[in-house]
Amino acid sequence: MALIFSLSAECGSTQSTASAFAKHFHEHSWQISSGVECICQTEIFQDGEDNWWTRVCPSGVSQQGITTPEDADRMTEIGIILYKQLQSAPTYRYSLVGVEVDEFRTYSELTAMPPDISFSGLVLTSSLWQKMGSPVDFRIFAPGYLWKPYEGEVYKPLIVSSHLRNKFNEILKLG
Repeated sequence: MALIFSLSAECGSTQSTASAFAKHFHEHSWQISSGVECICQTEIFQDGEDNWWTRVCPSGVSQQGITTPEDADRMTEIGIILYKQLQSAPTYRYSLVGVEVDEFRTYSELTAMPPDISFSGLVLTSSLWQKMGSPVDFRIFAPGYLWKPYEGEVYKPLIVSSHLRNKFNEILKLG
């Protein structure tokens, strides 16, 4: 199963809004510090609440998730570039960069969440931020948007390494 690293943005109930957002990122390209050339591909889709989303998938990243510290570094660098491009994007309601962030929350799920949400990198319109009870730790991202600053991607060796997980399980057996 592929684990896709992307920027996903919920653009509201109008398909044309999602299309304009997708156009802002489509085939945007850059070279990261390792020399890898990245090119964005986009697609739009609707969720179960009939809201439109845009998925921005950059090339040059693993589709197996974060399996090495280098994957985390590469995805973090690309994430920073995506957020920079997002600052000048057309209208959207909320967005997030990461692995498997498509439809991470529907609009109604997000607005029902407690104000201490913990999504690093979550960008919200000012009006949505207020509707959610003005959650703390959000900062100005761009005109009309706030975000919980991006902390980067994380390599978790106990999740991806069976060798290390087995060693850890030995500790649990002793306890």
